[in-house]
Formats: sequence, structure tokens, C-alpha cells
Amino acid sequence: MKILVLITVLFGSAVMAQTKPQLISVASSSTQVWNGVTTTSNGRIFVCFPRLEGESGVSIGEVVKNGNIIPYPSKSWNNWAKGEATAQKFIRTNSLRIGPDGNLWVMDTGSPKLGEQALPGGAKIVVISVKSNQVIRTIPMDGVMKPNSFMDDLRIYGSHIYITDAGEPGLVILDKQTGKGRRVLEKHWSTTDSKALVAEGKVIHLKNGRELRVNADQLEISPDGKYFYFQPVSGPLARVETTYLNDAKLSAAQLAGHVTKYYTSPTTGGTAMDADGNIYLSDVDHLRIIKIKPNGTSELIIEDKRLLWADALWIDDKGFLWIPAGQVNRLAAFQNGQSRVKFPVYIYKLQVHARAFKS
Repeated sequence: MKILVLITVLFGSAVMAQTKPQLISVASSSTQVWNGVTTTSNGRIFVCFPRLEGESGVSIGEVVKNGNIIPYPSKSWNNWAKGEATAQKFIRTNSLRIGPDGNLWVMDTGSPKLGEQALPGGAKIVVISVKSNQVIRTIPMDGVMKPNSFMDDLRIYGSHIYITDAGEPGLVILDKQTGKGRRVLEKHWSTTDSKALVAEGKVIHLKNGRELRVNADQLEISPDGKYFYFQPVSGPLARVETTYLNDAKLSAAQLAGHVTKYYTSPTTGGTAMDADGNIYLSDVDHLRIIKIKPNGTSELIIEDKRLLWADALWIDDKGFLWIPAGQVNRLAAFQNGQSRVKFPVYIYKLQVHARAFKS
């Protein structure tokens, strides 16, 4: 009997070890830090390099079969220099994703480096056909910008494009067809940072000694389009029904009354939404990924010392969660001028058996 119990325990442990999610390294960079990854249904991989300090290098790249990273959609789009026109160049990108239409959508902040204001015409959404590898549309942000705006990330659903402004706290809602938009929830608690950012157990500071604060950043839309989720990097995660968010007739106070706190989140690098309404969220302080279920409960997916500032997450068509571990908190901008990044940085994928949802 004791032998049988022992065998059962050992066998059970072996099964658990086999079924424990395993990080798979899929790409690496030895020269630049990345903060985003997205994939097409046929397996192409695109990455975003935020170039926070205005350093030279690629802004948007494609990881090709030999592991090299090439400028995308062209070298021309990736070689902006100070003084040049801004409309047909990436100034400083912050996010990218394959949208519901199958095109690559890129958010260009228009700011040459961290702490600098966006240049006229620089902040824009760039839409690229991955079939022709050509830019098919640019949507300028000038009409919805404020002096210290930092257009951070975007989601597309139906006839709307939703954007977080991490500089001037608020959300931006654009008409997808016309590109015209409006600002909502400005300086509301749900879009405004309320506490310091903590990564690897340490509060993040700028070179001037001030605590780094980042306003509205992460955002997701439920697969049925009913709920919009959003937060500053320090949390908490808030929720509002899109019926109210899309209603331009509501006053600021009326809209604010429909916003609720949804989840007490830690300092977050990035999120992803699956087709079942689960939100995957990276905890950059404890180096882990959390899954938040539609009912608001959560569970740990993985905790691993390699998840160094896991940023914008992505779910592919094969059930994998893609995780760019960029070590952003170790950049010189946040380490008193001395970078602590240990190259190479990696992108991992993790089988979570999720159904993909593109927004």
C-alpha cells in the first residue's frame, strides 16, 4: 500500500511538472530594448522598440526566420532624424498590434525622447498592410493632443479607435472612418496615476530623482464589445460600458458616474484579452503573469525570474501568450543614468490554451 501511494505521488508530481506552463524563447535583441510584440495568422512576428531616450535604431521591426530583425515596413520609415518632416517617419513608437482587419496598427507618440513634447504631426496612428508591406493610412493625433500628451496604446472595435493618453491623463475616442475624435475622463481617478511604480522590488525614479508616474496606459475591450477596461500603469484596473463611453451626449460627470473599479492591479507592464473575456496582466514587481476572469477573480499563470518587465502581451491563433521581456525598468533613464539592462532581451511565448481575440 505504501509503495502504491508513493508511486501515485511520484507519478502525480511528474504529470504536474509536465503540465506546468513553460516559457519558450522565440526572439532576442542584443542592442535594443523592446516593449511590444504581435503576430499574424501565418506566423509573421513584428516588434516595437520604444527608444525611450531617443537613441538610434529600429522603431518597428520584423523578426525574420534567421532571427534577425529588419526595419518594417522599410528603412525609410525607421530612419527619422531631428529636423526632418514627421508625417512619413516613425518618431518614437510605443505600441503595435495586428488589428481585426489583419493590418498592423502602430502608435507613434511623436515625441523624440522621454519627457519631450510631441512634434507637430509626429503623433499618429500608422496602418500597414502586411500583405503589401506598405503604409495604407496615417491618422494624425494633433486634433486630440494636449501639450504633454503621450499617446500610449490603442484598441479597435467596431467603428471606434480607443487610445490611452499616459501624459495628459484621459482617453481618446476616434471615429475609425474619419479619424476625428474627442477626449473623455480627463484627470479622472481611473486615468490618473495614484502611486509609485515598483519593479523588482524597487520604486522607479527618473534621473532628476522624481518618482516615475504613468497615467492611462493599458486598455482592453471585452469580446462582445460591452466593456472597456483601462488603467494607469500603477493600477487599479477600471471598467465602463462602451454604451456610455461612446455616447458623446453624456457630460463628463455623467460618464464618470458609470466608471467602476474592477481589479486591484500591481504595477503593470502590459495586458491581453482572450476570446473568453479573460484579461492577462503582467506584474513587473513580482515577475509574473496573472489571469483575471470575467467575474473579477484571478489566478496565477506563471512566475519566472526571466519575466523582466513583461510588457505588452499578445495572444496568437494557436493559444500562445507572447511576452516581451524588455527590462525597461533597468534602462539608464530609470537607473540614475547608468543602464542595468543585461542583453540580450527576450520575447517568450507560453501555451495558455486561450482563444485569440483581436481588437
